[in-house]
Amino acid sequence: MAVNDNPLGPDDELELELELDAADDEAALAAAAAARLGVLPKLVPPLEVRRRAIDARRHRVRLHLTVGTRPAVPPVLGGSPPREVKGEPVIIVGAGPAGLFCAHELARHGVASIVLDRGKLVQARRRDLKGLTQHGTVDPESNYCFGEGGAGTYSDGKLYTRAHKRGDVRDVIETLTVYGAPLEILVDARPHIGSNKLPKVITSLRERLTGCGVGFELPARADALLVDERGGRRVVAGVRLADGRELAGREVVVVTGHSARDVWTWLAAAGVQLEAKPFAVGVRIEHPQPLIDQAQYGRHAGHPRLRAAPYKLVHQTDGVGGRRGVFSFCMCPGGWIVPAATEPDGVVVNGMSLSRRDSPFANSGIVVGVELEDLARLGLGGPLGGIELQRRIERAAAVAGGGALRAPATRATDFVRGKGSTTAPRSSYEPGLTACDLAEVLDASGLDLTARLREAVKAFGATIRGFVSEEGVLAGVESRTSSPVRVPRDPSSLESLDVSGLYPGGEGAGFAGGIVSAAMDGVRIARAIVRGRGGA
Repeated sequence: MAVNDNPLGPDDELELELELDAADDEAALAAAAAARLGVLPKLVPPLEVRRRAIDARRHRVRLHLTVGTRPAVPPVLGGSPPREVKGEPVIIVGAGPAGLFCAHELARHGVASIVLDRGKLVQARRRDLKGLTQHGTVDPESNYCFGEGGAGTYSDGKLYTRAHKRGDVRDVIETLTVYGAPLEILVDARPHIGSNKLPKVITSLRERLTGCGVGFELPARADALLVDERGGRRVVAGVRLADGRELAGREVVVVTGHSARDVWTWLAAAGVQLEAKPFAVGVRIEHPQPLIDQAQYGRHAGHPRLRAAPYKLVHQTDGVGGRRGVFSFCMCPGGWIVPAATEPDGVVVNGMSLSRRDSPFANSGIVVGVELEDLARLGLGGPLGGIELQRRIERAAAVAGGGALRAPATRATDFVRGKGSTTAPRSSYEPGLTACDLAEVLDASGLDLTARLREAVKAFGATIRGFVSEEGVLAGVESRTSSPVRVPRDPSSLESLDVSGLYPGGEGAGFAGGIVSAAMDGVRIARAIVRGRGGA
């Protein structure tokens, strides 16, 4: 490229690849950009990093940056702030990302809301988690899944659903930074807040909304949807709470997450249509983090610039019912396995990590896709059939674990050989592991989960050295990957097809799969309500 007085416009982006040990300060970026563009460094305008990623393919570890011209005036993050609210409040059932961002977006338009959740506020909720990890007891109202912030608060705070940086996705990410999330999430290719930092972000968001007049009632469990008949139509009238109170409202948003099983029951009792949807079940596998680092980074493992290495795996299997994918899910580098049960007679595992990701372990779900025909073959063809399948294997895991939320576990080497284990390696899972034959737990599903998982784990071992080793351990069960139920809604108004004024959303209604996508769905619902009230 010839020397150009304006080599990079304000909307242009440039991809740069730097050596791992190279500086990435302003001078280094200008020099790299100049070399790439074929111009003198002095002609390169001031640059900002818009995306940062580590490229570790084939052990050729590089720093991959997307840069652009730095604006003269830094942009204001977070869009329109919430303002004082007024009028009849929208009732929002669920204080996870969908519920919180729905309330936030409504407050941007000055629309009042009341946010309900069966669980506690985020800081008080932290104390209840000790009952799970230290005493092996489940509080069915306040745990890793229920309470302010939802399931993502204390199970990692991943923001990986960000596919790009424009529109609603960017708005959600920026809003999180306004309330205290680190600015790095704006540029990191795999943004992550961490379970130690996300509670403060959620608290700050709630305090801002409370200051604008938004109501919060936690704990307050909704037990019934109130419906009226008006002019031949069934319309929302409000909700009934577990303490007997009734809250009236002409709009009710139900965004209760993938584990609030009783919510689907009372929605069905109110005449709301439900349908089964595909999901996935399996196990969580754990390895020493240095093993994964060595496999992914090679000679660069341990480099101070590299964080704990992640991985992403997928394998297609053939079996009864046809082809099914087996894939890694919610991979937690430098993380912990945590007890995610919400019912006292089941064992469920999930993963989490703190912002520094400095645990000596790496863990990930390894799960098998479950299709509707699989449920039908088991005689579980109704809309709640997937819940029954989840409960089957969760209860089998509790029995095999021996109680107190101990998780049944098999070493990776034994699992691929088709036998149980008599010992388990050291693990991050605090309630503890019980060595056994995990295949017996998986077989309780009635599906060929064991065969598919065994084939996939062998295949993954060919991709990641040491994946199948004595240090690797499979613990069960990972059954809450997503909601097994969908609540149909109108694609335009986002209202229930059966009850006007009811807005099902988020993960629990089958319209999201993570913190960001759930938050985005809450924003969309809020905007639909504002339009329905005659707003912009």
